[in-house]
Amino acid sequence: MSADLSTIDDAVRDNLSRVLSKPVDPADFDPDRDLADGYGLTSMQKVMFLMSACDDTGVALETFTEPDVAAMKTLRDVTDALAGAVAG
Repeated sequence: MSADLSTIDDAVRDNLSRVLSKPVDPADFDPDRDLADGYGLTSMQKVMFLMSACDDTGVALETFTEPDVAAMKTLRDVTDALAGAVAG
């Protein structure tokens, strides 16, 4: 998938919204808020979120190492990581 940053950001926001226990409108996410502490994202939800976001952006989840995934603490971190992977 050839995607621009806006398309990747939209996919990331939509996928995060789907996995959270408490609904949050994708447009209302703070890109710098901690996913776990700020939105209550569990480790299982993070895996589901990243799998879906990767699928929607055409990035193989295997692109990222365990330390890469651990470093994805905010929405901006995830968006930037996916954009970097898409850009190759």
